[in-house]
Amino acid sequence: MSTIEEGKLVWSPPQAVRERARLTGFMQWLRDARGLDFADYDALWHWSVRDIEAFWDAVREYFDLRFDTPAQRVLGARAMPGARWFEGATLNYVQQVFRHAGTGEQRRRAAIRYAGEDQPLAQIGWDELEQQVGALAEALRGMGVQRGDRVAGYLPNIPQTVVAFLATAAVGAIWSGCAPDMGQVAVADRFRQIAPKVLIVVDGYRYGGKAHDRSGVVAQLAAALPSLTDLVILPRLGAAIDTGNDPARKLRVHRWDALLARPAPLSIDSVPFDHPLWIVYSSGTTGMPKPIVHGHGGIVIEQLKLMGFHNDLGPDDVFHWYSSSGWIMWNAQVAGLLLGSTIALYDGNPGWPDAGVLWRFVQDAGVTVFGAGAAFFSAAIKAGIVPAREADLSRLRALGSTGSPLPPEAYDWVYRTVREDIWLAPMSGGTDFAGSFVAGCPLLPVHAGEMQCRCLGARVEAFDEAGQPLIDQVGELVCTEPMPSMPLYLWGDEDGKRYRDSYFDVYPGVWRHGDWIRITPRGGAVIYGRSDATINRQGVRMGTSELYRVVEDLPEVLDSLVVDLEYLGRPSYMALFVVLRDGTELSPALIDTMRARIREALSPRHVPDAILQVPGVPRTLSGKKMEVPIKKLLLGHDPERIANPDAMANPETLAWYFAYARQYLGERASADAA
Repeated sequence: MSTIEEGKLVWSPPQAVRERARLTGFMQWLRDARGLDFADYDALWHWSVRDIEAFWDAVREYFDLRFDTPAQRVLGARAMPGARWFEGATLNYVQQVFRHAGTGEQRRRAAIRYAGEDQPLAQIGWDELEQQVGALAEALRGMGVQRGDRVAGYLPNIPQTVVAFLATAAVGAIWSGCAPDMGQVAVADRFRQIAPKVLIVVDGYRYGGKAHDRSGVVAQLAAALPSLTDLVILPRLGAAIDTGNDPARKLRVHRWDALLARPAPLSIDSVPFDHPLWIVYSSGTTGMPKPIVHGHGGIVIEQLKLMGFHNDLGPDDVFHWYSSSGWIMWNAQVAGLLLGSTIALYDGNPGWPDAGVLWRFVQDAGVTVFGAGAAFFSAAIKAGIVPAREADLSRLRALGSTGSPLPPEAYDWVYRTVREDIWLAPMSGGTDFAGSFVAGCPLLPVHAGEMQCRCLGARVEAFDEAGQPLIDQVGELVCTEPMPSMPLYLWGDEDGKRYRDSYFDVYPGVWRHGDWIRITPRGGAVIYGRSDATINRQGVRMGTSELYRVVEDLPEVLDSLVVDLEYLGRPSYMALFVVLRDGTELSPALIDTMRARIREALSPRHVPDAILQVPGVPRTLSGKKMEVPIKKLLLGHDPERIANPDAMANPETLAWYFAYARQYLGERASADAA
């Protein structure tokens, strides 16, 4: 990986891009319809976070978001938590989707394109999608599903999962999904909290060229969820699912195809603006996952703004974001339908049979906007992939990244190996509010290592410990004004204490997101990782991403993890764990090289006390490095409680850290006794 200076200009929007951007159209509309004239994006952003009622109402009107009953006001209370948006308004997420279905020939254009390891490229038209959603919604009503009931899915990233979500929302029920690579304990921990009435499952899935039978897990799940009245099975492998024969329970079992074989027109239940749409979850790697509830209206208006303005999506786009069905980016990908875009789904391992498979999918599906987790791009760089040689990417105009910070070197790689004129637009936000705080802007230049802007309507600041805003200094990422997609509540959190403690415990009335951020003087943003995984060496704080950038730039290093252990009355101890290429050993010379690079690029304070070779870096299902759990483990926390293996992408990596922790803690205890 080549080294590139952070902040280097790597792309400027051509005039044609600026002219066609939806954001340009919005600014022209504000001038014509509202008499508001903004010289540039910065002026528009400041207005959007100062006059938030006028801004969000303008988004509603510009995108022609239709309410079945009008709102009494835009914002009834401005407090966080507790803001009340568009009170009195009724609508439905699904209504906003199918307004794009069109008529006649338009209805046969692609709504979803999809492929997978065992699935050649295919597509579903808007008419067929509407028919399937209508049939399943009617089937759910026949099962007794009503407004507010929960429907859960144990499904992969396939079109049927989109159908199940839309059918659930059309009924006014609440959707919640988990990917089938999650284990029974992790899924039960999530679904038990919300007591679903219906569970829709697959019997297995394929990943990395292998079939993974989940029939046993499904049977265990059904037994663990006494609230279930109905189980819907979508066969993928042909495995038999034993749901037991308890006559007292009377669990009804249905086959997916049989439910869809009974056609019914799509009937959509109009619900209040803040009616629950879905329940998503925090990672659950270090404790019981938080069930986060978002509303129909808040999600629709946030996603129209984010996908329309910051990702520049429209009806002519094909949008693919590689994601598991259990990651919030799955929800974001489906949101492309709100703008009439075709969404492109890929189900399978992005590195199998080789690291070029997703780039070929981008070509075959005609993708125009493609995104993935930062780990995907890092893996492609380490694998030596040159995407422009793997596939014809001439239709691809924009590339996105999220999940963890994208280092400057990855920007350089994109412009060298994908296309020199592509718009690279990483973003950062979260499951917590199903949106982004910082993202791309087609009107602004791209600088290496930076996200282009703070999102419209998101009053994002970097705060110091006293709650004062910082410019060009690293601080806590906070949002000081409410946004419509912030959680309605956490399920089961009757008095709201868990919600307040999760986001408002440090700065009362201000959302603290838990990331380190630096706002640059030009208005861009750099994310430095989780603030609860900070490196604090002799009073100098640093985000972990800075160290990863230096270490992983070495060709021998595939991945790394750093933890800084602080002790009362004793010097801190920092350990760096590295994954090396096959055949490479952690020699004294390589250790010296790493130490020298860290000393030169960061500071002598940030040279690790120990560098150790490991078989892997523990990651969540969404690909984030599990710094905090490993830190807790080495501080002496119970190994059984630091991480839930079922909520991890690679739980097998924990064994090495458990053994190392026993050794390290034993040596520390002996030193203390001496």
